[in-house]
Amino acid sequence: MKILFIGFRGVGKTTLGEELAKRLGLPFLDADTEIEKKEGRSIKEIVEKQGWAYFRKLEKDFLRGLFSMDNLVCALGGGAVLHEEEMEALSRESLIIWVKASLDKIKERILKDEKTLTQRPSLTGLGFEEELEKVYKERELLYKKWAHFEVDTTEDNLELAIFKILNFLKGEEGDGQYHCRCY
Repeated sequence: MKILFIGFRGVGKTTLGEELAKRLGLPFLDADTEIEKKEGRSIKEIVEKQGWAYFRKLEKDFLRGLFSMDNLVCALGGGAVLHEEEMEALSRESLIIWVKASLDKIKERILKDEKTLTQRPSLTGLGFEEELEKVYKERELLYKKWAHFEVDTTEDNLELAIFKILNFLKGEEGDGQYHCRCY
């Protein structure tokens, strides 16, 4: 079982991923955290010193590393869906869950999250709200393309989101066991 969370910044991928992993007794990985550990510096520092292209290469390498892993839950970075070849391969062997929220809720969460404001570099050089809307609209189609299942976190109800995911994992098998319904 390999469960991957995709979605924009501030939707709750890490929060949901950690909780789901705990409930399923699986290890949890956060792609951005793993990249930062490997590089020994923050994403902001990576991008400032070596640019977005270098960071996207690190992200692609991380995704490729997931090919050989099983029995885990992982929150991917918001831009992971930009890697067509890797996402295609992962979609065949993983359950990909799109965590989504309204744009207003995402703005609210990002503005409240000190780490996001200080450690996440600009993607476009545009102002905060303009960038958020532009990138969200661009990526929304990719999130939709790769997702096997969607869960909306606009209402901030962690328990309900986890309940929906667990019910999806139980699926139509009806035996009470969790199954990765990969497509």
